[in-house]
Amino acid sequence: MPLARARRRPRALVALFAVALTGVLAGCGSPVEVPPGEAASDPTCARVLQATPEELGGLGRRSTTAQATTAWGANPAVTVRCGVTPPGPTTDRCLSVEHPDGTVVDWIQLESDDESFPDRAKDTQGSWAFVTYGRVPAIEVVVTAAHVTGQPTAFLVDLASAAQISPAERFCVGADDVQ
Repeated sequence: MPLARARRRPRALVALFAVALTGVLAGCGSPVEVPPGEAASDPTCARVLQATPEELGGLGRRSTTAQATTAWGANPAVTVRCGVTPPGPTTDRCLSVEHPDGTVVDWIQLESDDESFPDRAKDTQGSWAFVTYGRVPAIEVVVTAAHVTGQPTAFLVDLASAAQISPAERFCVGADDVQ
């Protein structure tokens, strides 16, 4: 009889471990659905994503469903997509964001209902979206309203070191810069 009890305990421990593991994995949540950029396979995107921080604005990193993307926070998450179509010359608002290390990255601010958001309208309502200007491949950042406690551009400061890995070919100019 004691032998039968000894055999049951390992099975019970295995079952208990399986239940605990399932609970832990369920707490991680499912991956964030993010469509890939058109040039997501560009090798520069891999380096950009590797350089993004594990924590962004106090939010932990999440897994995503597409290559060259990453996310932070609960759904709707703050997302980064590398390899999006670079914007051409534009009159849209351009922000030159400087990281404390001196890195400067130019970003175009898009409206959440902009056509540049294919299949993302439901996820981006009330959000801010930014695309690097003059960098190929371009990088898109979507900051959801749920995660903004101050300025949405604060996320761009924290991402400047990663974004600068994509080489700058052009820079924002203002009306005073054009003659």
